[in-house]
Amino acid sequence: MTDTAHLPATFGGITPGAAGGWRNQSESGPADRPGGADLAGQADRPDFTAIRRSPQFGALRSSHRRFVFTMSALFLLWYVVYVLLAAYARGFMSTRVAGLLNMGLLLGLGQFVSTVAITAGYLYYARRRIDPKVAAITASVEAGSA
Repeated sequence: MTDTAHLPATFGGITPGAAGGWRNQSESGPADRPGGADLAGQADRPDFTAIRRSPQFGALRSSHRRFVFTMSALFLLWYVVYVLLAAYARGFMSTRVAGLLNMGLLLGLGQFVSTVAITAGYLYYARRRIDPKVAAITASVEAGSA
């Protein structure tokens, strides 16, 4: 028999089963049948299926996806333009701006700057748009109206 005393009651959706083995919570077993033993702490867990189907969660996912996909597409477009310029517009990319600084170097550094700007923009967006929706969903779950 395996010693599972040091492990949490659930680990990635898997719970300790009888005889020291592990079983997936989604698998049906004697503990899931009427009159069977209740798994430790499962009655206290929120109904994730109901949360996932709620209109609030749908709105959260929609706004998150809209931001992430838009920013990802814009960044990839910017990156492809940079690569194409580097490959096919050597004259433009080698244009000196100041001293040894040329357009290729400036645009390459711009890739790093845009990555930091996107990250900062996402943090701002998440605090203003995502976090309040998460708080509302959390409050509705805690109130029992998921």
